[in-house]
Amino acid sequence: MVFSRVQKSKAYFSRFQVKFRRRREGRTDYRQRKRLVCQDKNKYQSPKYRLVVRFTNKFVICQIVYSLIDGDRILAQATSNELARYGLECGLKNYAAAYCTGLLVARRLLQKVGLDEIYEGNTEVDAEVVSCEVGKKTYYVDEVDEDKRPFRALLDVGCRATTTGCRIFGALKGAADGGLDIPHSEKRFPGYDRDDKEYDADMHRERIFGGHVGEYMEYLEEEDNTKYKEQFAGYIAAGHEPDDLEELYEGVHEAIREDPSPSDKKDYSPDKTFKRKAKLSIEERKARVQAKKDAKIAELEAEE
Repeated sequence: MVFSRVQKSKAYFSRFQVKFRRRREGRTDYRQRKRLVCQDKNKYQSPKYRLVVRFTNKFVICQIVYSLIDGDRILAQATSNELARYGLECGLKNYAAAYCTGLLVARRLLQKVGLDEIYEGNTEVDAEVVSCEVGKKTYYVDEVDEDKRPFRALLDVGCRATTTGCRIFGALKGAADGGLDIPHSEKRFPGYDRDDKEYDADMHRERIFGGHVGEYMEYLEEEDNTKYKEQFAGYIAAGHEPDDLEELYEGVHEAIREDPSPSDKKDYSPDKTFKRKAKLSIEERKARVQAKKDAKIAELEAEE
């Protein structure tokens, strides 16, 4: 077998086209984005809305986004940092917090567009997938109003792996229970068994109310009390016991439904006392360097 060396000529490089910047950075899946954004031309410029779920090191971010030719626009957004207003001050990144954030952005959006009273969502959290058919179309709400259809959004997961039980689907379930029409099934929720093709809604409900967190708190308290005090310091400071978490999250859900509106913006006054130092001229910089040299030479001579 003859091995030939592949040489990339000038013609190759002159025609080489670099990928989009966010593709090179690994931040955007453009194949996925195209399918989430492109709308049929006979829909007359009505946009496709996306439920964008992202996780930072400390918080959950949920946004309702639509795209224009010059960029995306945010219609409504909520972060788990806001949950302190509703009584949840710790554990702002787990599955239960993702559910609360999805519920908050859904109720906030529907209040903004005037659909909050028509589509109240699932007030009793049972973790079941709710859907109904009108004509030949499936809507993922309890009942479709005759005059106004539900607000439809598509889940945007970004570059995250959509594994079964992922926290992204906690935010999805919260938004669906909040009254949004989001196409989904139970196959990626916690409690779904792929082999038996069965869905355990009670297991999913336990996750929504932080049951897995409470179990680990009890386990760690018995096995390693020092690590328990370190890892759950926020829960201990807030006075949350493992058995009280379900009641806590029920109260958070009720508070969100009562007032999902965003908090008032605080006035920001920048600190104007800081003044930037004047830039040194080249003569001043040379003199400064020479002074350092002279000082070092004098120090060496003193040592000798």
